[in-house]
Amino acid sequence: MKVRKSIGVHAEHHNYKWWALSCTSLGMLLATINSGTLIIALPDLERALGTTLLQLVWVILAYMIASTVLVLTAGRLSDLFGRKRAYVGAFVVFSLASLGAGFSANGTELILWRILQGIGGAFIFANATALVTDAFPKEQLGLAMGTNTMVAAVGLVLGPILGGVLVSISWHWAFWFNVPLGLAGAAWGGLVLRELAKRDTERGLDLFGTTLFVAGLTGLVYGISKGGIDGWGSPLVIGSLIAGAVLLPAFVFVEHRGRMPMLDLTIFRNRLFAAASGAAFINGLSRFALLFVFVFYFQGAQGDDPITAGIKLTPMAIGMVIASPLAGVWADRHGSRALAALGMLVSAAALAAMTTLQANSPYWQSSLWLFGVGVGSGMFNSPNTAAMMGTVRPIAGASRPAPA
Repeated sequence: MKVRKSIGVHAEHHNYKWWALSCTSLGMLLATINSGTLIIALPDLERALGTTLLQLVWVILAYMIASTVLVLTAGRLSDLFGRKRAYVGAFVVFSLASLGAGFSANGTELILWRILQGIGGAFIFANATALVTDAFPKEQLGLAMGTNTMVAAVGLVLGPILGGVLVSISWHWAFWFNVPLGLAGAAWGGLVLRELAKRDTERGLDLFGTTLFVAGLTGLVYGISKGGIDGWGSPLVIGSLIAGAVLLPAFVFVEHRGRMPMLDLTIFRNRLFAAASGAAFINGLSRFALLFVFVFYFQGAQGDDPITAGIKLTPMAIGMVIASPLAGVWADRHGSRALAALGMLVSAAALAAMTTLQANSPYWQSSLWLFGVGVGSGMFNSPNTAAMMGTVRPIAGASRPAPA
């Protein structure tokens, strides 16, 4: 009787790292394509669902907040129940939420489905980097992170173009297309991933710290977003900002004193990790709203259709595709500090140049600056992420396959 060969390799095999990378890259592709298609669909969502500008902003923010505030809890749950199981389950949750989002009848329903999408996204983000760090030796971590970033950039290229095509059919497909891709990711992860990290059953969940973090960050972001649109004198805006100002410092205090903290603040005593984390925060802060603004710039001020607008957004992603893997390889050989700093400067110069754009500016100008931001981001993200994860490897407690 012939024994059927299973897909993938054993965890100890020297090629397992590439199988793991294929799974994490698929997760990054799903996340970035989803973002790109949704960005292009925003004007159509506004018309079809009759959303307010604040609701439209929160269609984006609901996902971002959920995936951000829960990523630490997602990582903790993954430590308890296994990273493979959590990663595969995240794809399923993301797919179901995407299916529901496409059936939304109004902005409120869509925001709720986006929160569920964000929960799935939190588990994808929490485990993708951890799975790569478990599988790759430290000297190849930059290459692995660069590959993930490059795949994410490919998703940024495809997302707006695909979004333009899907929106021309119906805005619903900007969400429904995620379903088969997410289910494929779940199946592939289930087949090829192996558990390398030892489960940490000694520490429990820090529910109090998680609650403070979720409530504080939500209050801060809601207060800023609503205040910027409706004015800063509203009692709801003031209350939200006060909640953020009180609860976030309380979260730091609780985590510092807690026996089983959600976030181990001692990790920031490592200067490299602290500096890399701060740089990542500043870099993300500077680039977050870029695509949101340019979608309305191209479809509003310049009168482009969704497909054309999607194509016009691709220079930034192309810059990331080119720079990310090269930056990862360079960082493995020469270190990450100088290259990451140079990437931030390139992005800053391109962002500054964008302030010169007018409603009738020629496309070569906006494409050049978008490309510059993409190159700078690619130069920064891969080395910076590799540097951060390289410092936390001893803390992760993961077992590793023998080096190739």
